[in-house]
Amino acid sequence: MSVLSDQQKSDFERDGYLVLENALTSDVLTVLRHEFAQWVGESRNHSENYGETIDGRPRFSLQPGHSAEKPGLRRISSPNELSENYYNAMRSSIAVDAVTELFGPNLRFNNAKVNSKLPGAGTDVKFHQDFPFELHSNHDLMSVLYFLDDVTLENGPLEVVPGSHKGPLYDLWQDGVFTGAVDADTAKWAQANSVPCIGPAGSACLMHTRLLHGSAPNHSDHPRTLFICAYNAEDARPIQENHIPSVHMGELVRGVETGRVRSSDFETPFAEMPKGASFFEQQSKIKP
Repeated sequence: MSVLSDQQKSDFERDGYLVLENALTSDVLTVLRHEFAQWVGESRNHSENYGETIDGRPRFSLQPGHSAEKPGLRRISSPNELSENYYNAMRSSIAVDAVTELFGPNLRFNNAKVNSKLPGAGTDVKFHQDFPFELHSNHDLMSVLYFLDDVTLENGPLEVVPGSHKGPLYDLWQDGVFTGAVDADTAKWAQANSVPCIGPAGSACLMHTRLLHGSAPNHSDHPRTLFICAYNAEDARPIQENHIPSVHMGELVRGVETGRVRSSDFETPFAEMPKGASFFEQQSKIKP
């Protein structure tokens, strides 16, 4: 039985994104939220980024101004390594089945993270495309953003530029510095043409790797936490080192191994490998 209707498939082809409600069951959502709350509680005991991923970088990223009284845990890299519940959600959601209906039956896991904007968080995400951070031989890569909280217009929702996945690959280097973001003129155009992706907790946004997107700070009293899993078609082979590596990267989550590679025609600069806990440090290089 199909997860997506023909209209939803057509909408994704045109726009490069799609919001699905009820992508997580209520039981799974409850468990994921509970574990994230435990991680937030743990972060109160730290004053700087902490933990360690398999490439030696900090796993837990804290926003500027974080404190025990007002925690600002903004990213957890590869939570699938820490939690069986997050690992199972990465593999078993109906959103994964939806990706196969768009990209074909054979699908690999690429990377995962939790991005959170706790109430009053000042963190924003400058406009960018994901593909330069996850270069593969073709473009059949999808980020699935699971809403662990209700996502509203006020708490810093994902903002996407419909149809931009069919446009150019934008340079994320500005004046010789890798900022992880498009230039100011492109950002202004993207903001003017963007739409917010909102919905109740348990929803998921499927987003094409080439889609321009960003998000504003959380100006509300409610958190906005996303569990983000990236998947790639089985025949999309990596060109650059994974920026968020884990012991599960490359796992087949649907279908079979074909032993084949498929290529697309593109040209783009390599992204700079992050040295800190996340690309937020790279985007902080942007001049006001």
